[in-house]
Amino acid sequence: MSDGFILDARLAGDTLVVGDLPLTRVLLMRDARYPWLVLVPRKAGRIEVSDLDADDQARLWQEVSLAGAALRAVAPCEKLNIGALGNIVRQLHVHVVARNAGDAAWPGPVWGLGQAEAYPPGEAERWIDALSEALGL
Repeated sequence: MSDGFILDARLAGDTLVVGDLPLTRVLLMRDARYPWLVLVPRKAGRIEVSDLDADDQARLWQEVSLAGAALRAVAPCEKLNIGALGNIVRQLHVHVVARNAGDAAWPGPVWGLGQAEAYPPGEAERWIDALSEALGL
């Protein structure tokens, strides 16, 4: 299913791999301030959701919903923020962020606010394991 897929270097540097769903690679942002997943369709050259065929568009939103449910299971939250911005990284990707009143950016968006905070030793691995299980990977 790779279709010549290569993960954008910036996404690779900003994230850790959780695993692969049928369409997307699921990534955990390297920012301990927020439970934050990024889903990247494993299709080369896609920039916009409309660059996917109808079946892949439907699958993408199914996987976004699954990611949201996994985040809620692992990190209960008041609100899920979902966005496909692509202004800096052109490769099609969808952010799914668990938000709570009082988090570092609340009520504004998480993008571009402050510096990412590293996970304490072993913590990212615990998140990956829990999210992987919740996603059925």
